[in-house]
Amino acid sequence: MYRIKIKELKAWKSSMKRKPLVFLGARQVGKTYLLQEFAKTEYKQMAYINFERPNAPKNLFEIDFDADRIVTVLNAYCNLKINAEDTLIIFDEIQDAPKGITALKYLFEDAPQYHVIAAGSLLGVGIHPDESFPVGKVDYMKLYPMSFQEFLLAMGETGIAELLEKKDLENLKFFNHKLINYLRYYLYVGGMPEAVKDFVQNRDWQNVRSIQNQILFSYRNDFSKHAPKEILPRINMVWDSIPAQLSKENKKFIYGVLKQGARAKDFELAIQWLTDAGLLYKVYNTSKPALPLVAYQELSAFKLFYNDVGLLGAMSKLNAKTIADGDAIFTQFKGALTEQYVFQQLIQNETLSIYYHTFDNSKYELDFLVQTANDEIIPIEVKADKNLQANSFKLFCQKYTPKKAIRTSLADYHVESWMINLPLYALT
Repeated sequence: MYRIKIKELKAWKSSMKRKPLVFLGARQVGKTYLLQEFAKTEYKQMAYINFERPNAPKNLFEIDFDADRIVTVLNAYCNLKINAEDTLIIFDEIQDAPKGITALKYLFEDAPQYHVIAAGSLLGVGIHPDESFPVGKVDYMKLYPMSFQEFLLAMGETGIAELLEKKDLENLKFFNHKLINYLRYYLYVGGMPEAVKDFVQNRDWQNVRSIQNQILFSYRNDFSKHAPKEILPRINMVWDSIPAQLSKENKKFIYGVLKQGARAKDFELAIQWLTDAGLLYKVYNTSKPALPLVAYQELSAFKLFYNDVGLLGAMSKLNAKTIADGDAIFTQFKGALTEQYVFQQLIQNETLSIYYHTFDNSKYELDFLVQTANDEIIPIEVKADKNLQANSFKLFCQKYTPKKAIRTSLADYHVESWMINLPLYALT
């Protein structure tokens, strides 16, 4: 299945300033598959080593950081002759190799001719205490679950996906019914490549749910295997609470949902572990829509989202029959799936800084407030159906008169004097 991120990988390969690449992403989002496809199409050979495997030479970097020795060992392990010009070296699950991240610094300084990618599912939580991140010595890239555009490509809708990429909103109108139908599918299937692949091949909702549950089971195994034992129960409590948190009218994370009397200090390490693992994402409230938004973020007020809308549905025990029930899937538990979907599309654009905004009296909440790379602040209101009343959105626009305001909903694309209505399927 085609992943748009391969364009960035090709740009990294051809860059004159190329450094070893740290490729981040949660487990099961397709990192290994994409990197191996990239190697097959762009290089003559691949030297692949997964440090989670029992026979992997985990002590590869503990002796020293000599590039010649490292390459010699890789030649033997991979049974090939590595050439700097036509070989891609992939260190997978590098967090399981002591001093592996530190080694990237020396490979950059002493052997920059090699093409090296280090990937890790738990890189954010698996760095060893005696290691420091080689800031300035590596490039970074992150892979997320498949976007809605990638889902369309997997479904064979290359023409519509191309219109979406070009943001040709006028011509997308002709496919409105089909796109909303695909969007229903996506809200259930989500963007985990294994689930998408099975759905494309079999169109079997139960198979998809089984795969999602297997992914959730593997995540819990990671909790048990890698998380500090003293915070493991709290990690599970936070993880299990997200559907209930997002189903509230005010989706701000409330510790009291976890258990009566719960306090921030009791759960902050558990939340940090889950966000470091790329399994949860934290979106802060910002008290003022002014540049830069980070200066006005409130660290005590935030929403938590899963990394995939399909997993949110699985955690919520969403019934597949909802797909056939008109637009019900968009309004399930107060539009939580729809808001998760919007966040999932926004985060694919890594130039955006994503927040939300609560008015002073806390009665009204703006779903998202983003800052672009051009320092433009854009309010985004999410409507889970065709009822377009949005008091908080109107109030915000009247008070701050932003140059651009977006309401995203099931309604058709249209432009008004004070805002743009963007169909949910066109949000990229």
